[in-house]
Amino acid sequence: MEFIAARQVQDGSAPPGLFERIGIFLAEHRLSPEPAHYSFSYHVLSDPEGELARAVAAITDGGVRLSRDDIVSLGGEAVTGPAVEYSGESPRVAPSLPTPEEQADAAALIAKTQAQVDGFADTVRAIHVEAKGFGRDIAASAAAMRKDTLGEGIDEIARLTGAMLERVRQVEARLEVATRETEELRSALAIARGNARLDPLTELANRRAFDEAYAALMPGTSAVVAVCDVDHFKRVNDDFGHAVGDRVLKTIGHTLATECEGHLVARLGGEEFGILFVGVELDEARVLVERARAAVASRRLRLRSTDAFIGTITISAGIARIFAAERQEAGMARADAALYAAKRAGRDRVEIAP
Repeated sequence: MEFIAARQVQDGSAPPGLFERIGIFLAEHRLSPEPAHYSFSYHVLSDPEGELARAVAAITDGGVRLSRDDIVSLGGEAVTGPAVEYSGESPRVAPSLPTPEEQADAAALIAKTQAQVDGFADTVRAIHVEAKGFGRDIAASAAAMRKDTLGEGIDEIARLTGAMLERVRQVEARLEVATRETEELRSALAIARGNARLDPLTELANRRAFDEAYAALMPGTSAVVAVCDVDHFKRVNDDFGHAVGDRVLKTIGHTLATECEGHLVARLGGEEFGILFVGVELDEARVLVERARAAVASRRLRLRSTDAFIGTITISAGIARIFAAERQEAGMARADAALYAAKRAGRDRVEIAP
């Protein structure tokens, strides 16, 4: 199967845009870019009217992601590997890598930091040189005072003292400038750290921040993870455009954060959100997520330009208790499986992982 796909690509028979569509397909279904998954995706997308494509469309109707069991049942090979996210250009391994803009900002901060370090080094060297000069001037002043038995050498002492004071003022000015620049740099670095863990669209925590908080959980801490996904979100983008889709995501993110206040709500990527409940039991977390689900469904979103009704937007969610002995991937996988169950059971519902 892999050989056939590779040969078709090499002889130029792959339709234009197929590579990008395969990347999107892998990302949407959280499939690692292994040859087996690529081959399966190729056969689905290269023949959209074929039997395999129709079977996949039936399983995934309404935004349900393919499970590994689904792939095997359709004749493919399921490979265990990291999930991928789609950035709009190419699939990437999650947690997400820095965007080109983030990399540019980081490079600028690194350059500024290096310049500041170099400036401090220059200032320290200058102070070292001035200190040696002070020693020589003090020694000269002491010698002049010893010789000045009849008031001779007063002018020389005044000159040396004035020169020493001027040097002190110059060094103080340089230190003041360096200190101010350091404070500005410290503030910029603090902002950069925050931005690196912030989703720019919803202003919620991003996947990186969510993963870090999850990994930082202390053993024995009572914790629950929830994964929420917007139902039929592709239809919103298709019918109203991505600008409206972005506004829907911002509204849902705000609703989740409000209803689950005090807990970490993050946008994991695309139309998927994660909630980390710490110090909360499973039943309490379910009540909060149910409340958030109902709040989202009750919103009546309209187009700003025409006031036309967008339609009822709903979310499905899967919840799992976090066990101390399991890896992070296992807890997320169980929450994800519960999310699939909610989708298959009709959507707009919350399911708890067994």
